Amino acid sequence: MPKDDCKQPLLGPSTQSVHGGEPRTKVQSAITMPIIQTATYTFANTQEIADHFEGRITREEYGRYGNPTQRIAERKLAALDGAEDGLLFASGMAAITTTLFAVLSKGAHVVVTDDAYRRTRQFLNQALRRYGVEVSTVPAGDYARMEEAVRQTTRLIFSESPTNPYNRILDLERVADIGRRHRVRTVIDSTFATPINQRPLEFGIDLVIHSATKYLGGHNDLMAGVVLGSTDLVGAVRDFQGVTGAVPDPFAAYLLIRGIKTLALRVLQQNVNAQRIAEFLEAHPKVERVHYPGLRSHPEHALAQRQMRGFGGVVSFEVRGDLDAASRLVDACRIPRIAPSLGGVESLIEQPALMSFYELTTEERLQVGIKDSLVRYSVGVEDADDLLADLKQALERV
Repeated sequence: MPKDDCKQPLLGPSTQSVHGGEPRTKVQSAITMPIIQTATYTFANTQEIADHFEGRITREEYGRYGNPTQRIAERKLAALDGAEDGLLFASGMAAITTTLFAVLSKGAHVVVTDDAYRRTRQFLNQALRRYGVEVSTVPAGDYARMEEAVRQTTRLIFSESPTNPYNRILDLERVADIGRRHRVRTVIDSTFATPINQRPLEFGIDLVIHSATKYLGGHNDLMAGVVLGSTDLVGAVRDFQGVTGAVPDPFAAYLLIRGIKTLALRVLQQNVNAQRIAEFLEAHPKVERVHYPGLRSHPEHALAQRQMRGFGGVVSFEVRGDLDAASRLVDACRIPRIAPSLGGVESLIEQPALMSFYELTTEERLQVGIKDSLVRYSVGVEDADDLLADLKQALERV
């Protein structure tokens, strides 16, 4: 990393968001990192090729192996999460699937929690099983079951915190301890938390993954993913990425750098807005239950207080009634848009039963823990009073 790089462990989250991972002097003295829009890099002579491959100089070679704009985004994210290294991908799922391919092989075993993102579980249980990888699914928060599931062939424990969509909080120290004692790598998808609210590596987790499409980009205008951790572990994934080619576009990397500049400000506002909305919903007679770690009623509230600096911008809740009652609420909201993603400046709302599990029956959805009355609200940075007033009028339709 350049000597004039701004990564310093004592800098606060807003300062890191703005300056972390960036050299003070950039190309043409630009204050923002330029977009290096190229797929191919030239060499001055054959000696430079030898110097590159023998490690005497550091430079780019070909777009599938890296890009200067991408490198700055990676360093910025590494600085925010307190990681030695980071690797950017074309999407969050590309980060997950490539990491799993890189660290697993035929005969390996994985332990995953039941409230992990459904596409992650689908990849593990369907795609990787075809290649001889075995998978055990355990309840989120059941550490005895997690440890019992570990075998001699176990290579990975994979989970999320907070989880999607129920905002379960994993005890990161306990997960890391199980992995360390059994010599098993631990991976946490920390997309819901962001590095502003939680830094899993500080608790002993080996690798952290984010869908940068969400909070890190923050404006619903890019797709990217990132894996963060030690130089050795990330390096192994980087080698595999060079083969699979799940690389980000330089313009997406540029947009990500720009989005991260305001990450701390956005997340702090979303934390405040989500807390107010969760408290309002919990007191409303037409709401059955609210799933938000900032509430005392949340089963892991005390744990969230210990290991998080904020409780996030996603509020999941169950309305009193059925699928149609939840739909009436969603359709009546005037500010949030109906959409499947989360983490942007705009508030988004959806019913998981329809958006992600439409093809399943009610009984099948219940088997995977998705209730018809469940609503997921990704809170944006709008004025909280406006969001509350909008929810109030929408609940009158339930």
